[in-house]
Amino acid sequence: MSLHIHFLRHGETTFSQTGGYCGILDPDLTEAGYEMAQAFAAAYKTVPWQAVYASPMKRTIATAQPLCDAVGLEMQLRDGLKEIHYGEWEGKTQEEVKAQFTDDYVRWLTEPAWNPPTGGETAVQLASRASLVIAEIEQMYPDGNVLVVSHKATIRVLLCSLLGIDLGRYRDRIDTPAASISVVKFDIHGPLLQRLGDRSYMSAVLRERPGT
Repeated sequence: MSLHIHFLRHGETTFSQTGGYCGILDPDLTEAGYEMAQAFAAAYKTVPWQAVYASPMKRTIATAQPLCDAVGLEMQLRDGLKEIHYGEWEGKTQEEVKAQFTDDYVRWLTEPAWNPPTGGETAVQLASRASLVIAEIEQMYPDGNVLVVSHKATIRVLLCSLLGIDLGRYRDRIDTPAASISVVKFDIHGPLLQRLGDRSYMSAVLRERPGT
C-alpha cells in the first residue's frame, strides 16, 4: 500500500468569486462554499482517512470541518499550508494591482517563482514552507490516505514541486477550482498525479458557479 495525499482547495469565498488577491486575509466561506464542504464530506466520508491537515484560516477550517466531524478525526493545523502572501496586493483586484504596481506586476507575471507580489512572498518561498508539511506527512503516514486542505496557489505550487514542474509556471500549468480535489500517490517511483482539480462529487449547480 502507498501513501495517497488528497489536496483539497477550500470552498468558495467572495474573493474566489471576484478574483481579488487574498492570501493572509481571512474571509469565511460563502453559503455555496459551505455547501461544497458538506458535499465533499458526504462523498468522501467512506475513505479510510489516516489524518487531516489544514491551513489555519477560516476558509480552510470550515472546508475541512464537515469531513472531520463525519469521520471523527481532529484536523492538524499547519502554518506552512497557508496561502501565498500577496503583500500590498491583498484585497485588491487585478485591475487595481496592474495600475498601482505595474512594474512589480509585470515581473511577477513573467517569473513568479522568484519575483513576489509587492512586499509579498515568492513561489519558491511558498514551496519551501509547504514542502516541510508534506515531508512531515510522508514520515508520519507511509501509507493510507491523508487529506490536506489548503489554498489555490499553495496547492498549485506544491503540485509543481512534487511533479518536477517549473515553479514559475504554477499558474499556467495547474488548475485547482474552488473545493476541487487533486490526488498524488507516493511510491518507490516518486510522486504520481492521479487526479487533478476534480469536482465531480458536487452538484452541477455548484460546479457552474462563476469565478470558482
